Amino acid sequence: MTTNAYPQVSDISQRKSGSPRVLLVRLSAVGDCVQTMPLACAVKQHWPDAHLTWVVEKGSAPLVAHCDAVDQVITLPKGFAKSPRLLLRLRRELKQQKFHFSLDPQGLLKSGLVAWLSGAKRRIGFARPTAREINPWFQTEHVVSHARHRVPQYVELLRPFAVEYSQTCFGLKIPHAARSSIADFVNQPALRGGYVVLNPGAGWDSKRWPLERYAELARRLQARQTACVVAWGGAQEQTWAQTIVEQSNGAALLAPPTSLIELAALLQGTRLFVGSDTGPLHIAAALGTPCIALFGASSAVTCSPYGSDHVTLQKALDESPGRRRPGSDNWAMRQITVEAVASACDFLLEGQKSRNAA
Repeated sequence: MTTNAYPQVSDISQRKSGSPRVLLVRLSAVGDCVQTMPLACAVKQHWPDAHLTWVVEKGSAPLVAHCDAVDQVITLPKGFAKSPRLLLRLRRELKQQKFHFSLDPQGLLKSGLVAWLSGAKRRIGFARPTAREINPWFQTEHVVSHARHRVPQYVELLRPFAVEYSQTCFGLKIPHAARSSIADFVNQPALRGGYVVLNPGAGWDSKRWPLERYAELARRLQARQTACVVAWGGAQEQTWAQTIVEQSNGAALLAPPTSLIELAALLQGTRLFVGSDTGPLHIAAALGTPCIALFGASSAVTCSPYGSDHVTLQKALDESPGRRRPGSDNWAMRQITVEAVASACDFLLEGQKSRNAA
């Protein structure tokens, strides 16, 4: 069922609903939602007939809808918790589902509120300090987290069920339509030998690597016969991407406008992704694309791309209270040199070349 007004509900599959009926609450952001997908997959691996509903805010909903462990998506607008009307409608919709339990990996007031509104008798969240604000008040069971990285941390929420989980999967499937929509771009002669995606965008200014360094990296990759594509989303990131293309002296191409799913298709086809701690990085990692992750204002230990085929670079960690503010200094990101990133690119690309030759 799909409704035109919020909350928006959509069924992803025709699986028979079974026991248990599970509510997963991870509202935002894109990268965090991607890193929550292994939790959804773990539920389905343990209970193949479970029906899993994911409540998410609009920005990340297109990706969540393409996780094959998800049966239903309930989409909410940003700021939904300020609307009593929406909360009443959400409560009514959730209670009709008669969830056996809820999982809240986000650990904030708004996610805890959604879990509580569901009426699920078992509401499982994190204990402090992993959970923040008044989130623990909404939960009936609290899991003390021991994991350092977010992916295994989120899966810890299944500890009360003694779930044995050894294989991490994201279940993110890119539809043929998304690949077809970018086919003309990726099949142009300049990219037929493969390409590297550079992504200059970031949610915080303190996470941004300097644009001129991306341009220099593109020139270095061109010297080794490797094409570059600069990805972007939104007007500000498009301006940054255009600056990189201009400064690269023809070594980089500007990616076309894409939806979130079309961007995922672009990332799935690339040889390598280079960018900071933001949504596209974690999308690329979830799709099995080798990544070079640049970290400065967030911890690489906690938030690095999950998997073995990645290189994470962090020379300093900015933990200042103002690092999230617009215009914040990216001093920690500036500690990462072009030489270090270019060497990481050489390492991963040479590894691909050796495997292809074997």
